[in-house]
Amino acid sequence: MADDLTLTVTLRPAALDARRGIVRLHPEVMAALALRPGDPVRLAGTRVTAGIVARAEAGASRALLYADDLTLGNLGMRDGGQVTVTPVPVAAARRVTLAGAPEIVAVVSPEMLRLALLGKVVSTGDDVSLLPQDVLPEAGHRSLVEAARRSLANRVGYLWTSALLTVAEVEDTDAALVTMDTVVAWQGGPAAAAAGGTVATRGTPPEAPASTDPEVPPPSIDDLPGLRSQAKELEELLDLGFHHREVLAKLGTRVSLGVLLSGPSGSGKSALVRAVAATVGAEVRPVWAPELAALTNDAAARRLRALAGEVRGGKPAVLLVSDVEALAPRDEPGPLSTVFRQVLTETVAAGAAVVCTTSKPESVDPSLRAPDVLAVQLTVPLPDAAMRREQLVVLTRGMPLAEDVRLDDVAGRAPGFVAADLGALAREAGVRAALRQKVSESPTVTMADFEAALEVVRPTSMADSTLEVAAVTLDEVGDMAEVKQVLTESVLWPLTYPDTFARLGVSPPRGVLLYGPPGCGKTYLVKAIAGTGKANVLSVKGAELLSKWVGDSERAVRELFRRAREAAPTLVFLDEVDALAPARGQGSDGGVTDRVVAALLTELDGVEDLRNVVVIGATNRPDLIDPALLRPGRLERLVYVPPPDGPARAAILRASARSVPLDESVDLDALGADLEGFSAADCAALIRESALAAMRDSLEASTVTAANVSTARERVRASLDAAQVAWLESYARIHQP
Repeated sequence: MADDLTLTVTLRPAALDARRGIVRLHPEVMAALALRPGDPVRLAGTRVTAGIVARAEAGASRALLYADDLTLGNLGMRDGGQVTVTPVPVAAARRVTLAGAPEIVAVVSPEMLRLALLGKVVSTGDDVSLLPQDVLPEAGHRSLVEAARRSLANRVGYLWTSALLTVAEVEDTDAALVTMDTVVAWQGGPAAAAAGGTVATRGTPPEAPASTDPEVPPPSIDDLPGLRSQAKELEELLDLGFHHREVLAKLGTRVSLGVLLSGPSGSGKSALVRAVAATVGAEVRPVWAPELAALTNDAAARRLRALAGEVRGGKPAVLLVSDVEALAPRDEPGPLSTVFRQVLTETVAAGAAVVCTTSKPESVDPSLRAPDVLAVQLTVPLPDAAMRREQLVVLTRGMPLAEDVRLDDVAGRAPGFVAADLGALAREAGVRAALRQKVSESPTVTMADFEAALEVVRPTSMADSTLEVAAVTLDEVGDMAEVKQVLTESVLWPLTYPDTFARLGVSPPRGVLLYGPPGCGKTYLVKAIAGTGKANVLSVKGAELLSKWVGDSERAVRELFRRAREAAPTLVFLDEVDALAPARGQGSDGGVTDRVVAALLTELDGVEDLRNVVVIGATNRPDLIDPALLRPGRLERLVYVPPPDGPARAAILRASARSVPLDESVDLDALGADLEGFSAADCAALIRESALAAMRDSLEASTVTAANVSTARERVRASLDAAQVAWLESYARIHQP
């Protein structure tokens, strides 16, 4: 066994490890150093730092240490430098102090920060990221790390994935592992309580909880476009409860100040509460629910009662509980949930205000919605294009915008973006403008900067089930003119012109079923529709909604359509819909699919109207779908996507070869005519295989020749089944006008 080894460090760009403090070694190198996955190591380069070891993939070099850019920076080295690797004993950090940008310190509590650092080895002077170490997570803390990920996206927006912090001090050691017992603090600011319940703030008695947020000025309601109606409703409620109780007494009644505020992560729920509280002259006592859930039950109960006591002190105050589903989950509520509900009931009964926020209202214990607890429910919607435009105007108020900047276009190209995402978009555009104009005396932000920012900033609120919006529109889809016309009328018109349908007194089509042979472009068409319509897109494969647990599948369907209503205008894409909604009474799954079909039928055409939501299903077996799903008012338009003919195959080959240097000897028109039985996917595969054939001939090849295409023809076979195509064509003749 070696005490240490000197290796060559090389950059590992994999997203799984990026900025998480993970270094990878060949298994034989790990054996030589007596290391196991998850062990800490000391790394000595120009600087000394530490990391967590994981196994490198098959084929890795024994002479290399694979690290990310953050670790290279902490080592003070570039790719290719020499690093000495030494095993070190595992030591839990007692206290870690960090420094960060003011906008990060202002919104990230020490408890949230500890979960972001959980399982990382930190050294004094190192840079660390907020990305959780989820490659080798500590057992028992997966749910807490996931809660931290959601809350960071909620509070910080897209910036949380790229923000860097500096380790100012690691108490009593040079490098140590962050655990749930580690005291994590901001430099000169508050600190986290240890998981055992001891308070981590020096000089603070155990019963006095430290504030989780530094003093930051509350936003103005005018700075929250799109939330003015919710702000007005909340302001009237708090003003009546705090300042006009005598009127209520004369009328022989009282007002309940318990509010459940739901909305997508990053949509401005906490900012709304702080802005309204400032308007009515009330203080805000914030608490992050996953922070309390991480403590022991006794410690969490003490902190809850202490916080409730502060807001019941007589002066106007609001107890703001963020991500309340962590303390009061719908499924498997524990003893802490009972204590939490009791504390909320007592606080509201005492005349104080409690506002609980959540981005997952379906996961919150329904008992919290009782009249004596959270009697008022407000919803923050996902912003539409007009609302996003208003938010961009506020966010870019201090930016020198060039004359070519069209905020309407930027807003239209940002479906699914919430306020936090738009803030990240504006920041990214500003950074790109600064990189271009470092020496300019009057820099401006141009439309090109916003277009570049749109390429990298993604909506966090719809990350769970979104379809990647392709850079293609229906106009760029070759052939299929009749199919495109039907989709334009059935999908784009209801989402783009709802007022026209209302003016003419007709209901727009509710849904469309795309069917055709496998590989003929059904999903590609949906991506093109998404790129054309600029609508929010929710995508789910049929089998993903099915669960063996009773009630889970129906709940998943309800949650999907709830999100669609909140995000309207929305396009819901159900891929492989035959797996989700087969004909009822024929399954052997205990009735799961029957209940799912019933839930789908209710959502599509039930009592609750489905406004500005269009559903597209895709299948290659339309005969297996429950007939009730295909009647008018549901998936009423059946659209056959046929296999490509000769000219269409040539167009597909041309599109697939757009970035491939073809030799003049390659005749795509003749090749398309010769590919009878090839689907669109087969044509694309043929181009890829042709390029690989050219590489097999010579890695220095600069073009793909006709000989390479002929070689690829021998490997790529037609996948279309003639009998299946004939049956689908006969089905189309019967079921389409």
